[in-house]
Amino acid sequence: MKKWIFGTVVLGGLLSACVAVVTIYLAEDLSAFARQPIHHGRSVDSGAWETTVVLPPGQNFLDILKGLVDARVVTDPRRFRLLVRLLGYDRRIKAGEYLFTSAMSPIEILDKLARGKVVMHALTIPEGFNLREIAVLLGRAGMGESDAFLSKVMDPGFAAAKGIAGRSLEGYLFPDTYFFPRNTEIERIIQTLLDRFNAVYSPEWTDRSRRVGLTRHEVVTLASIIEKETGVAEERARISSVFHNRLKKGMRLQSDPTVIYGIKNFNGNITREHLNTPTPYNTYQIGGLPPGPIASPGRAALWAVLFPEETDFLYFVARGDGTHQFSKSLAEHNQAVRRYQLGKSGSEENK
Repeated sequence: MKKWIFGTVVLGGLLSACVAVVTIYLAEDLSAFARQPIHHGRSVDSGAWETTVVLPPGQNFLDILKGLVDARVVTDPRRFRLLVRLLGYDRRIKAGEYLFTSAMSPIEILDKLARGKVVMHALTIPEGFNLREIAVLLGRAGMGESDAFLSKVMDPGFAAAKGIAGRSLEGYLFPDTYFFPRNTEIERIIQTLLDRFNAVYSPEWTDRSRRVGLTRHEVVTLASIIEKETGVAEERARISSVFHNRLKKGMRLQSDPTVIYGIKNFNGNITREHLNTPTPYNTYQIGGLPPGPIASPGRAALWAVLFPEETDFLYFVARGDGTHQFSKSLAEHNQAVRRYQLGKSGSEENK
């Protein structure tokens, strides 16, 4: 009996030692595997590489693993799976689009998947773009259907729910560069652009708008006109002074960009007939500001409305080099028109 007990103890000890050795070996093997580049010691056709993998929502770990193997991101699925189970990553992997390189190790891959460090796509909204132009940008960038975007931003109820005084979000989707993951919901994109506008339009600007006698909606509307009238930064505050002076005197703004905004399917050539056709945005025909913005103004244009130059100018005409000639009287303006617009369309004649 004692010999049997002794033998059992010895055998148990040997088994425990073997298990310990195997455990140590596996731990060391997994530790080395976890930290080596994914193609360590393997031949890769093109050498160093990078690839993107899209992991759809709702996949289980085996489906995820298959996608990673198919993309050559995982070259040893057995050890990768063991590592995932050991570290508890199998329930932490997030769906999305990921960028991987051949220099990454399995532990770096798992860390990226668990953190949800997905590929971010840049979306740049230029200053002076209107809602339809922004919709085209979204479509081209693969960030959603243009029609779905327009149905949201042109909805008066949606605008009201967002605290916008106008019947659409025109003017309030702030021009800037944004980064979004693939398949971001349209409403989240819209909200991000609105949040940026609200961050730029500070409480101090709200106080300043009262001092210049304009509501926030009127500030954005006038800024959008200034944005479209010139691309020369130094002129914005001066053009702003012209429009402020005209509004104070009850003069029509007579801005070509507002006329163009009100023309359906504008072909790029503004005519005398366009100027004479009444629309809510034709500032040759209506007094004061149009009912809302005609584009998304940038920070500088908004600033120009709130802090215009102090001038007596009432008119301006394009010189043909991107700048404008400013005048205090109609006689001076007509002279400038003859000088700079000779032989061109007369749409500037009464500005």
